[in-house]
Amino acid sequence: MTESAGRLAELATLRDWLRFAVSRFNRAGLVYGHGTERALDEAAFIVLATLDLDPDDLDPWLDARLTPSERARLDAVIEARVATRRPAPYLVGRAYIRGHRFKCDPRAIVPRSFIGELLCDVLEEGPTHAPAFAVEAPPARILDLCTGGGSLAILAAMAFSGAVVDAVDISSEALALAAENVAAYGLGDRVRLIEGDLFGGLAEGRYDLIISNPPYVTDASVAAFPPEHRAEPVLAHAGGPDGLDIVRRILAEAGSHLEPHGRLVVEVGAGRNAVSASFPDLPFAWIDTTTATGEVLALPAASLQPGAKATSAPRRKDRKQSS
Repeated sequence: MTESAGRLAELATLRDWLRFAVSRFNRAGLVYGHGTERALDEAAFIVLATLDLDPDDLDPWLDARLTPSERARLDAVIEARVATRRPAPYLVGRAYIRGHRFKCDPRAIVPRSFIGELLCDVLEEGPTHAPAFAVEAPPARILDLCTGGGSLAILAAMAFSGAVVDAVDISSEALALAAENVAAYGLGDRVRLIEGDLFGGLAEGRYDLIISNPPYVTDASVAAFPPEHRAEPVLAHAGGPDGLDIVRRILAEAGSHLEPHGRLVVEVGAGRNAVSASFPDLPFAWIDTTTATGEVLALPAASLQPGAKATSAPRRKDRKQSS
């Protein structure tokens, strides 16, 4: 009997497969960060997603016995995670932001975003619980730069039900994936997908809110990526020597595209100190989420006069800005 056949015969319950997956992942030394941070959470995600069960409700199923076909499917995904080192969401074809499901594949970066958390706060508790988006009135026009698979544009349209959202990305492949996600949520009449290089190609008019989860990883960090992160579109991460190439362009150009009462919200990850040092005159508000401290910046339109405070990096037409 082969090792795989032995597993299929001996591992009967969901609990058995969960334990096996955790041990397998620990022995393989996998790296996480695509919605999970440890082997147990990764195993739970894979088991539940593969079996089409609620990703947040493991306990009721732990002692459920699996059918032979379910065991075979699980075995294949667990072994693929170890052998390929691809992110688990790519292997199961889906990712979640606070329970909201998005189709996921290598056309765009795996959706995960602190801005997504803030938008979910609006959905769950109302705008007063999300100071990052503080505007005089609920935004009517929203721009999502570097939309990737479209998760933030979709969450923004859901959080602000009266708004229309323009979602921009330079990657046609990412936008094709975003179109599938927008259609799945039935938001085709409110979310418009635009292929372009940041603000280039946008129609006339200004926005009440601009959000962006742009590439912001330093070149050195990209070069040191583990296989799990190298499996994603590298230009979705690559932010230049200090990680701020795209952030600089957004800060330099956003003022021309915001209403006077508008607001810019940008995720910069661990780049807070670099951003603050590069733009000492900008009055950044640093926003905390339930999982991160000060990795999202917010600015009022009044502080973003066109061409004032920020130096724009040269445009790179080959840059993929998926998020």
